[in-house]
Amino acid sequence: MELGISFEKILLIGLIAVLLVGPERLPRYAEAFAKLVRRGGEMLRDTKSRVRDEMGPEIDDVDWRKLDPRQYDPRRIIRDALFDDDVPPARPAAAATALAEPVVAAPRTPRERPVFSRDTPPPFDDEAT
Repeated sequence: MELGISFEKILLIGLIAVLLVGPERLPRYAEAFAKLVRRGGEMLRDTKSRVRDEMGPEIDDVDWRKLDPRQYDPRRIIRDALFDDDVPPARPAAAATALAEPVVAAPRTPRERPVFSRDTPPPFDDEAT
């Protein structure tokens, strides 16, 4: 993972930090930074071992690249979700007997589009944003 920070930028930040901290306090800050890095590494190792313990041996069978969300195209995800072949759930037996005859909706007639002009402006919606 790259954060957009090159080696030169890190070196410049370190040089500015050394100048701000000064030679008297620099060993203490360096030691504190080393402890912080060590503690972060320990936390990472503990987390890895904890996940491995909780998931068991199946963790080695997981294809992590398949689960990486960066590989998916959002258009493909939406297309797959829209055209998913889900079977609608069956109605319970009581509801099926109560509705023995199918309900047929009246056919829709195409509505005429209103024509607006200077004489007949569209209605004003005061709740619109």
